Amino acid sequence: MPFHEHECRELVYYESGQGQTTIGGVPFAFRGGTFALIAPRVAHDERHAADTQLLFIGFRLAEAAAVTASSAVYADDANGTVLQLLLQMKGEFARQQEGYAEMLNLFVGQLSIVLRRVLSGSAGTGRGASEPPDKRLQYARNYMDEHYRQKISVDALADLSGYSYDRFRHLFKELTGLAPLQYLYDKRIAYAQALLLHSSASVSAVAAEAGFVSDAQFCSMFKRETGLTPRAFRIRRQVE
Repeated sequence: MPFHEHECRELVYYESGQGQTTIGGVPFAFRGGTFALIAPRVAHDERHAADTQLLFIGFRLAEAAAVTASSAVYADDANGTVLQLLLQMKGEFARQQEGYAEMLNLFVGQLSIVLRRVLSGSAGTGRGASEPPDKRLQYARNYMDEHYRQKISVDALADLSGYSYDRFRHLFKELTGLAPLQYLYDKRIAYAQALLLHSSASVSAVAAEAGFVSDAQFCSMFKRETGLTPRAFRIRRQVE
């Protein structure tokens, strides 16, 4: 599955198999009993290393019911609680009895509760997936995951989380291993790579779409991170 994104939140549950998915520029391994939770407009792909059976759902939640977990891969609990609810939803959709649409909406509300419960006791399976105890910091990270293509300042993120500028930078690096701006740039570079590979957009258009302030900034940072100019990256991957 090549890089793509959705306007809604997506959950992909891996019932069996194994492989790797890159979500927002961060690679994660998946196996049976894990699931990927992906925020809206976050680029992601999927590569199977073995035959894989999966379920997936796209959904939207009211703000009060929002799931605050980062886009990442997580493990279901020992009872397979997330899987059992998804199978109920699948059955309801397949039967399409009277009121099935309303029932599915009720299931989505239940899903938000189940996810919060499971994730409160679940560490992610890949790099960058562990959940911090501080929800304010997590909220800032989620905001970055969903709005990384927009202009975002570290000052604004610090205010959003309720920390001073320096404290926010320190805690964020502890959480992700990256400074806040580098985290944003990495996500923009990953999104730009997907556009270069899967669209015919010009380098200038890719730079603007990925959130860079100028072509020069985009080309300089892209080469620094990948060792190639955007054009050379596109040509090399097309040849491969």
